[in-house]
Amino acid sequence: MKNTTVLISGASIAGPALAYWLSRSGHAVTVVERAPALRPGGQAVDFKGETHRVVLERMGILAEVRRCQTGGTDQVIVDADGRRLAVMPGEFTGGDVEILRGDLAALLHERTEGDCEYVFGDSITSLTDTAGGVHVTFERGAPRTFDLVVGADGIHSNVRRLAFGPESGYVRFLGHYYALADLGVGSGNVMYNEPGRMVALGGPKSPAFFVFASERLDHDRYDVEGHKRILADAYRGMGWRVPELVARLPEARDLHLDSISRVETDHYARGRVVLLGDAAYGNTLGGFGTGLAVVGAYVLAGELAEAGGDHRTAFRGYEEAFRGYAKVAGKGSAGPFLAPATWRRIRMRNRILKHRFLLRAMLGVTDRFATDIRLKGYPALTGTSAAPWAPSFPGKT
Repeated sequence: MKNTTVLISGASIAGPALAYWLSRSGHAVTVVERAPALRPGGQAVDFKGETHRVVLERMGILAEVRRCQTGGTDQVIVDADGRRLAVMPGEFTGGDVEILRGDLAALLHERTEGDCEYVFGDSITSLTDTAGGVHVTFERGAPRTFDLVVGADGIHSNVRRLAFGPESGYVRFLGHYYALADLGVGSGNVMYNEPGRMVALGGPKSPAFFVFASERLDHDRYDVEGHKRILADAYRGMGWRVPELVARLPEARDLHLDSISRVETDHYARGRVVLLGDAAYGNTLGGFGTGLAVVGAYVLAGELAEAGGDHRTAFRGYEEAFRGYAKVAGKGSAGPFLAPATWRRIRMRNRILKHRFLLRAMLGVTDRFATDIRLKGYPALTGTSAAPWAPSFPGKT
């Protein structure tokens, strides 16, 4: 088989999921991650529908994902006095199976660390694509050459920037920011809105979750102290328990702030470099990112195996098989739903949540998006002659 050495940038979800499949089909895989270690905790992510379940089953991790699931919990929307206004059902926000991102990353790392090389605390500084491979330089490590390079490093992908061009050409800001902050405050899954701003609290060990409308901010993505100031400014003067939360921000043990943005790419590959997950088709808080990452990893690895490592054929097959499925990432933004711009829109959102038939209709649409792909069997990955699988819908044959 050709092209057997693969460098993957990113050790969150998409990268280790791809590493799992590639190592099974005979590739030598190295995963490089900028962070010094796996990132624990984080927000909950979810899987929904039969397609996600089938891929998790083929990976052999469905039972463990279910064992670690958080269990989608209803979220009560309250007014400034804490009175109940509406309920956002757990099945609406949590899919079929919900799990903390950090728990899923740890599970995938555990399944791959024995067969793959992991390099933490380093980052790619240049990529030179040649006829025989990709010459890679790093911030800390010595230069190396790999047959293929995969950017599985998120919406702000370093690999995409180096191989495709500046982020401004591929990432569209959608008018909102979000933040997760470990403030040591729990309140049993409640959510509060004022126009253009939302804050939600979960259990005692859950981070506070913020979403707010904003013009594009000129900020350093790695400046946590700067993020605390941005968040404090954005939530100044808000009611309910927000003054207490803002007062705790300076001592926050862990805080992450980023834009709600969408990735728009014409192609997933350039030469010997290919994008996977949010780097190729991300939509922040869109509800499909983790499922797209895991299914995309399966399809990309399967196409490489089926093509005998011929990257041109494999990358073309990956894009042809996956682009239609990934179109769900281009559907709208969670910002206006979570943080409506006016009191009138907040009331309209809350009224919608009270009508179960509307919620069921919305869930039916998301289920269709989540299963809108025909999966190949890829015997080289699964070790069997598994037949192609396509979802079935009620009333369709």
